[in-house]
Amino acid sequence: MSPTSAPRVAARSAAPRSALGPRRLHPGAWWLWSLGLAAAATRTTNPLLLLLIAAVAGYVVAARRGDEPWSRSYGAFLRLGLVVLAIRMGFTVLLGSPVPGTHVLLTLPRLPLPDWAQGVRIGGPISLESLLFTLYEGLRLAVLLVCLGAANALASPSRLLRALPGALYEAGLAAVVAMTFAPNLVADVRRLRAARRLRGRTDRGVAALLSVGLPVLEGALERSVALAAAMDSRGFGRTAAVPPRIARATAALTLLGLVGVCAALYGLLGAEGAGWALPVLLLGLASAAGGLLAGGRRTVRSRYRPDPWALREWLVAGSGVAVAVLTVWCAGRYPAAFAPSVVPPTVPELPLPAVAAVLLGLLPAVAAPALPRRSP
Repeated sequence: MSPTSAPRVAARSAAPRSALGPRRLHPGAWWLWSLGLAAAATRTTNPLLLLLIAAVAGYVVAARRGDEPWSRSYGAFLRLGLVVLAIRMGFTVLLGSPVPGTHVLLTLPRLPLPDWAQGVRIGGPISLESLLFTLYEGLRLAVLLVCLGAANALASPSRLLRALPGALYEAGLAAVVAMTFAPNLVADVRRLRAARRLRGRTDRGVAALLSVGLPVLEGALERSVALAAAMDSRGFGRTAAVPPRIARATAALTLLGLVGVCAALYGLLGAEGAGWALPVLLLGLASAAGGLLAGGRRTVRSRYRPDPWALREWLVAGSGVAVAVLTVWCAGRYPAAFAPSVVPPTVPELPLPAVAAVLLGLLPAVAAPALPRRSP
């Protein structure tokens, strides 16, 4: 090494992290924030609150997403939510609703059905109450999809799976390779459609889709296979040998913990199982955590540039948890506002404490670091 190159290497290693670009937020913080918004959406059928939650999620995504392929998934989840809402409304119009109503808007011709199809009807009267009930329920499901889409647009899937416990690392490795197929597919479709337009060919229609289909699938598969080969050459997925009894104990603890968590969640959602569900939930979480910790002994790997959990992560995750907790409290304080009546129809109310609780979800738009955008 020449005498002049040593100072350069030292200066390069001593360069601040900001010189490499802004630090990306831990993906777990984004998922905790989005799950907090989703938990708040499950507690209400008020369309005003649901639209406010969707607006909060959309604003944060617009302010803090990057230019990676997964960052463009929010629009797909938003369209999927609208499609789900439209399908539910269409089924209500076609098949009717069990909600009784006196305000009949129109009456469709009713098809006669055989005796074995009792309780099912096609056509008939459509009331305002049934449409409002379906609208509120469908809007809640659509907002849940929007919250999940926000997490997918803000958190890198590979970085999230890299932060998984060691017991789930093998499944995470397979999921990383599988999840890179869809973003590569979208990128290849954009690239080939742009190339067709530059050649003066149309990029719409069945013929154009068939002409680019094979190159798109081939390119996406080649990139996924190349990623798998690169990860295997770096030792990803390598495991250490452990005694069989420890492996069996790990599998048993994890399986019992997951079964206990599922049973407890089912009990919490019901009206009669709240007494036993909470202790079972705590025991299930403890059992699953013990299994994951024991399974981490099989993993022999190091982390390159591990994602830190600092003040920004606490602020982003804490804002989502605060939205969920305060919304649950407001739901008990203002039950009529969180579940507006449809029989008879009433105008939804919007309590100010609930609005303030949901607006806490805007904190990541300020606390999270802004990512650089490429010029179009």
